[in-house]
Amino acid sequence: MRFLHTADWHIGRKLYGYNLIEEQEHDFEQLTKIALEKNVDAIVIAGDLYDRALPSEDSVNRLNRMIVELNLRLQKPVLAISGNHDSAVRLNTGREWFKATKYFLNTNLKEAMIPIEFSDTQFFLLPYFQLFQARNFFADETLTDLTIAMQKIIKGMKENFVSGKKHVLVAHFFAAGSIKTDSETKIEVGGLNAVPLDLFNDFDYVALGHLHDVNALHAERIHYSGSLAKLSVSEAKTNKGVWIVDTEPFHTEFVTIKPLNEIVLLQDTYENLTSPKVYTRVANEDFVAITLLDKAVIPNVMNNLREFYPKIISLSRKDQIVELPKDEEAVLELDPMTLLENFFEDMTGEKMTKQQKEWANNSLERVIDGDEK
Repeated sequence: MRFLHTADWHIGRKLYGYNLIEEQEHDFEQLTKIALEKNVDAIVIAGDLYDRALPSEDSVNRLNRMIVELNLRLQKPVLAISGNHDSAVRLNTGREWFKATKYFLNTNLKEAMIPIEFSDTQFFLLPYFQLFQARNFFADETLTDLTIAMQKIIKGMKENFVSGKKHVLVAHFFAAGSIKTDSETKIEVGGLNAVPLDLFNDFDYVALGHLHDVNALHAERIHYSGSLAKLSVSEAKTNKGVWIVDTEPFHTEFVTIKPLNEIVLLQDTYENLTSPKVYTRVANEDFVAITLLDKAVIPNVMNNLREFYPKIISLSRKDQIVELPKDEEAVLELDPMTLLENFFEDMTGEKMTKQQKEWANNSLERVIDGDEK
């Protein structure tokens, strides 16, 4: 059997305030082309279909269209689980008739014990869970350790192994030895935040979700697919794509997906960054993370840089500002509110909002009243 392993779609996600609708639609189009070109027998989605437990109406509609495209139009079985970003209850809505079209969606532990069977392969779909759910399922209040809970879960799965078939686990957690990026929500259960890999020795393949970098873990038969889109500055240089897995003979291939818009990392002086030889190399639609090498204060720096890089998602300095304005005496003669507004703009590149000014004024008034008393 041949299947496509993907995860962490995070439909509805924003990148530092920028909507990722076009990027996610672009990535999904490439995924469908890969599924057709590789002639896969099924699609596996290892959790975090949505970015939040309460997805917007637009996010729900978009995910529905994507599942319909894969499952109904392309006639591909879809095997999915809920992740830590999904609401298991909401994602589970309507599942009673999903199986009629071979859309298998597991959102609780009980379902994880029952395999989804194809000609030569059994899939065990283990959704993200918390320890109290394992305690309730097994009626065992002593389950306060994630590793012990996983041992019991896997033991239950193995009781349903059919000899001669391949066994695939689909799950969503942090595996021991993995490396996180900035965009994942940390999972910690029972004081542990990693599952030992040797627990999965009896599976022919483990399709994981949660970590967004395909290189987060290096194991022959245990893979993270990574997220489809780049979701943080730390993912700027990571490759995105999907795994194509053959169960017999066993073989895996990572097929890359080209992002619609890149995350570009720039580290330079303000003078160079505003020079045509630098900014003309960056597409206007690319997201840009800038590290300034200047030590001097640069007034209105963010707004000025946005004239050259419209989609700045991060602005930082390699070194602290050490140079005071030239007319220091004139600055010190300014009233406290003006000083605060100037400082705020220098540090953030943005002007204070009306609400922020009101809060600041109220605080200053309380301080002044206190001094007078």
